[in-house]
Amino acid sequence: MKEAIRTFVEGDEPYQVQISVISISDDLVVIVGGGEKPHVGAVAVSVPRPSLADSEEVSSSTSVFTLTGHKEDDLAKMLAGKIAAALQKNVVLTAGIHVDDIPEEGIKKVQNNCRNALEQLIEDFSSSFEQERRA
Repeated sequence: MKEAIRTFVEGDEPYQVQISVISISDDLVVIVGGGEKPHVGAVAVSVPRPSLADSEEVSSSTSVFTLTGHKEDDLAKMLAGKIAAALQKNVVLTAGIHVDDIPEEGIKKVQNNCRNALEQLIEDFSSSFEQERRA
């Protein structure tokens, strides 16, 4: 039986980021949380498609819904789009990271932790999908 939820954690508190992924058939549900109070701040839906610049490349189309007062919309769009394009899967992603009175340096740490966790996720799923194709 396949692992139902895979989780990727990057960084130290209070700037730690956790990305959990649930594979549902050919689709992925991704939950991005972190900081002192993880929550739902934005939801992105991303669908892979041929790149408009080069039809040999895969890109994605992404729509985002942001809850009033939250700032995770750009993060949700970027993460969902990159996951959908890299793994060629439909993605529904929710993001919510909160640290009280976060300084600019802390924002950069959170962003870096998100990028590192994203790289882990894509590498892990890419190798799993490749093994499934070979089987």
